[in-house]
Amino acid sequence: MTAGPLAGRTAVVTGAGQGVGEGIAKALASAGANVVIAARRAETGEPVAEVIRERGHVAECVVTDVTDEHSVTACVAATLDRFGALEIMVHNAFRGSANHRLEDVDLKLWSNYSGTAVWGSYFCARAAFPHLRAAGRSGRLVLVTSPSGVEGSVNMPVYSPVKAAQRAMAKSLAREWGEHGITVNCIAPVAETPALMGAFALNPVLKERLTARTPLGRVGDPEHDIGSVVAFLASDAAGYVTGQTVVCDGGSFTGL
Repeated sequence: MTAGPLAGRTAVVTGAGQGVGEGIAKALASAGANVVIAARRAETGEPVAEVIRERGHVAECVVTDVTDEHSVTACVAATLDRFGALEIMVHNAFRGSANHRLEDVDLKLWSNYSGTAVWGSYFCARAAFPHLRAAGRSGRLVLVTSPSGVEGSVNMPVYSPVKAAQRAMAKSLAREWGEHGITVNCIAPVAETPALMGAFALNPVLKERLTARTPLGRVGDPEHDIGSVVAFLASDAAGYVTGQTVVCDGGSFTGL
């Protein structure tokens, strides 16, 4: 059995086939958790699971579409069949975050963004709740939001409100589930994801501006800078932290 503060516990991480989700999955595994890579495509999820196993940890890939309640429920069922319990649910999956103006927004964009951020959070919370309740004080729900969900964004008037909705859900569930010992928190990361790297490639000035406004002078690493925070929130050390949003951004948004 892998040693660590999360040894013997099982985590599901959605959207773990790349970027922040991949980093979170690797960090949780390094902390000792059995990790289920809940990815929309096996082509991205399975390689992440394989890397974790090569490191000597435990991971499985389960193909999951977080916009489909039945798919999320099936993922949780597969997790229980494999590991017998579920103590940690991390919802990270999100589809699309391109810049847009309100006059250019249509219902399809609203549907795509809310489907992964809001409905995905709801489906993950619903499916995980009975098992997090059974885990008692080890039960953890973590939702990955964004600094844009806290302060808004001039370039993403749809992305920001769906991310803000995740924070409101976390606060509400923290109150509702507190009696069971379950903690519910958010993280708001700024990290090197494929989407951000693509944006840097198209606009090198963007990276310069981002690092210039960041006191630590760099963009976060998904595993070590972001994943380690989730591992902390999932551990006993954070058992008295709930209803909070931890902004992991190197100090870019010091007013949050």
